[in-house]
Amino acid sequence: QVQLVESGGGLVQAGGSLRLSCAASGRAFSVYAMGWFRQVPGKEREFVSAASWNGGRTDYADSVKGRFTISRDNAKGTVYLQMSSLKPEDTAVYYCAARRSTYSLYDYEYDYWGQGTQVTVSS
Repeated sequence: QVQLVESGGGLVQAGGSLRLSCAASGRAFSVYAMGWFRQVPGKEREFVSAASWNGGRTDYADSVKGRFTISRDNAKGTVYLQMSSLKPEDTAVYYCAARRSTYSLYDYEYDYWGQGTQVTVSS
């Protein structure tokens, strides 16, 4: 069992930056691939980024490539999402997720989820 808690969301102006954190507790963090997803009310949850167990492999949605960076610190049991050059369309609830396997772009393949953190980007 893994418990995930996101933090770092908030209100930011377009062009600004935020860093989201996702702290994991429970079983060994390093065995899990980690992903970030986001959801806007009335829309399906969408993939944002993912990292392999050691961060050696990462992937990004085209919409955030070049602006967002995923990283992880296995010693701290934390995964981060550095978001820069934020746009109003990045506004969403952001969720982190853990998968006891290789990382995936599909939310249904993840085993554990955090409660989400709101990111609002004003124009």
